[in-house]
Amino acid sequence: KSLLISATVSLILVHLLCNRPPAPVNVSVMHLRADSATVSWEVPEGDIIIGFSISQQRMDGKMQRFIREVNTTSRSCVLWDLEEETDYIIQVQSIGLYGESQASKRVHFRTLKKTDRFPSNSSNQDDPTVQGLDKARHLQTGEMIIIVVVLLMWAAVIALFCRQYDIIKDNDSSNSKDKVKPSSERTTPEHHSGGLLQRTSSHVSLCGIIN
Repeated sequence: KSLLISATVSLILVHLLCNRPPAPVNVSVMHLRADSATVSWEVPEGDIIIGFSISQQRMDGKMQRFIREVNTTSRSCVLWDLEEETDYIIQVQSIGLYGESQASKRVHFRTLKKTDRFPSNSSNQDDPTVQGLDKARHLQTGEMIIIVVVLLMWAAVIALFCRQYDIIKDNDSSNSKDKVKPSSERTTPEHHSGGLLQRTSSHVSLCGIIN
């Protein structure tokens, strides 16, 4: 039984070793800052990769960090909280369905000073991260332009409505004044005629008394 168990374990180990994904290739470091850097790599085709693992270590050996992510197809990772003017060594491993690959080749990089400017690199334009940031900036600019245009259109509509409302209000007030004016003119002669009738009747009554 012990021989059977050992043989089974050996077969399992051989199966896992044979189905391990290949190690990442073309590991590079870009976007160097004083406290951060971006690691990118490539994975040979033909294997199912579900994640990655990064080993980050200082050259002096004082600090070592491991970054592990699964359920992702990303081929890049940003390293944060780095120290300025410090040498680091990184290695990347691919995570497959049956375990992790061997570590990639060791890659060395050195962070910048805080006062140093980020060196311009034309090859960064081909980086997916930079392209994504440029697209996001263009989208934000386009959205702001659309919002401003819509607000201006609404302001123009409101101003036109207010102007038409004032014109209608002025027309209504002038029409009401025109309707009131003829009625007052018609009532004035009635008062005069009434006064004339009263004077005539009083004169007739005086004449009757004298007679």
